[in-house]
Amino acid sequence: MPLNSLRNQVIALAGLTQAIHQVKKIATTGMVEQTPLERSIASILKIDAENVEDIYGGLSGISSGLNQLQRQLTGAEPPDSDQGRYAATLIFLEKQLSNNNPMLSEIRTGIELAQTQADELGVTHSRVLTDLGDLYHNTVSTLKPRIMVNGEQNHLSNLENIHKIRSLLLAGIRSALLWRQCGGRRWKFLLYRGKTQNEVGVLLNELRDK
Repeated sequence: MPLNSLRNQVIALAGLTQAIHQVKKIATTGMVEQTPLERSIASILKIDAENVEDIYGGLSGISSGLNQLQRQLTGAEPPDSDQGRYAATLIFLEKQLSNNNPMLSEIRTGIELAQTQADELGVTHSRVLTDLGDLYHNTVSTLKPRIMVNGEQNHLSNLENIHKIRSLLLAGIRSALLWRQCGGRRWKFLLYRGKTQNEVGVLLNELRDK
């Protein structure tokens, strides 16, 4: 399958949705779903992959994102202004980042170091999340506009949560980059919303049949 396809765009979009949904959960409840967190963080570390699905460890790695995306597209849940803002801002920031070669090089070096840590300690070890969180803070977070995460202050001031949120935002940037590489554009999403919704259903049916 060619990289530029609706299927791959939806997979990347689900990856983005999954990351920002976990950001919202941490910010408002202090909790996070372990499997989506692991798959989102692992997607950052997967620099080279055979295909788009492999970046997330297969479709099962974005099942949470696909389900969340389906609920948003079908109107099963009311629109979430925070998550919509996070997604739009990450897509905008990724476009800036793609033109900043020094920052891209710095991020790649940081990810390679985090890969070594993850191999030894595990993908969601506090050391890995700290390194990835600091990498986001020192690079993407310096671009404008900065993402302002809304939530409960006691959760947002917790250092462990801060590292998780920043790491997930970096995962969101990774998915935004992948979405654009696969031909994703905001105007296409708005124009072909129905086709996107149908493709989400196709992918969820594939997951259920496995």
